[in-house]
Amino acid sequence: MNRRGFLTSLLATLALPVAVRAQRAGPAAAPADRWPQFRGTPSLTGLSSSSVPATLKRAWIWEGGESIDSSPAIVDGVVFVGTGTGELVALALADGALKWRYKAGESIGESSPAVAGGRAFIGDLEGTVHAVDGQTGKGLWTFKTRSEIKSSPIVAGEMVLIGSYDGGLYALDASDGKERWTLKTENYVHGTPSLVEGVAYFAGCDEKFHAVRVRDGRELFAASATAYTGASVAIAGDAAYFGTFDNQVIGFDLKKRRVVWRYEHPDRKFPFYSSAALTERSVVVGGRDRMLHALDPATGKARWTYMTRARIDSSPAVAGDRVFVGSSDGRFYMLDLASGKVLSEYEDGSALTSSPAIASGRVAIASTGGRVICFA
Repeated sequence: MNRRGFLTSLLATLALPVAVRAQRAGPAAAPADRWPQFRGTPSLTGLSSSSVPATLKRAWIWEGGESIDSSPAIVDGVVFVGTGTGELVALALADGALKWRYKAGESIGESSPAVAGGRAFIGDLEGTVHAVDGQTGKGLWTFKTRSEIKSSPIVAGEMVLIGSYDGGLYALDASDGKERWTLKTENYVHGTPSLVEGVAYFAGCDEKFHAVRVRDGRELFAASATAYTGASVAIAGDAAYFGTFDNQVIGFDLKKRRVVWRYEHPDRKFPFYSSAALTERSVVVGGRDRMLHALDPATGKARWTYMTRARIDSSPAVAGDRVFVGSSDGRFYMLDLASGKVLSEYEDGSALTSSPAIASGRVAIASTGGRVICFA
């Protein structure tokens, strides 16, 4: 091999790990046919690989009676969601037919089901974690915390992680519900932990950003989150993103363990309760300022904003070149990801604080009117 050929080969070899690292740095997407947990992926990106029709039409509605704040999960053609009546229900993705219902506590709030290994997991407002057979709806085990649960569970191998308003992040054995470990914080654990390479991350109501090793519950660090935080953390590569009650969206560097940028709307000062959706070019998040914000992941500068008629607590989801989100104005929106232009909207009439789930070309969301709505 001549010198030129050698140098070309060497440069190609040196470039390979960089390309691999760049690929890994992109946000993870849920499989096209599954949305197995809150935000679709363990890193809570709100991103789907599914191909959704250009024109969405309502496929079906299921009436649940009372308010639904829980967000759906979709696995094996079944939609799982918690209800204000304290039930975990399973509906057929194809037509909304009820497959089974499991009675949990008096009410299920924002906790959204995680489905893995043939089991569905969810928390209720009485502070109990439930594991249910995904095929039959039969209860398998329960675990009682000391306060209400609004966090959604995530499955990490043989463990289920979930936060409680007693200030604890719990790791439970997925097979029998026995406590593996508990990390205690100084305030509520409201958000859902984000899981990346064996580490769980969450920004707590104690104003700290926590990193916890899953295998043994050891806290790797607790850095400033700058403010009280109810949103869940979305992660891509070495970057984490979340909104705060100090009216800001935060970009956090996991390696440097510090905030690298803050976004705040120049005129409208309202909290961010919605959790962000991530793409290669945008961090998309709803605000209580009634606006959907698309930000540059590197700088936090706004790419575009769109104002709805009421606050957005729903966490947006992304499939292809479109964003899907609910608003407390009672409308479900589909927007162009690049421009923020509204492509379509559907009026339910009740606030949509639930977050969309996307799988098999369909989008499911719940409303405070007690309905689960599926679009296709």
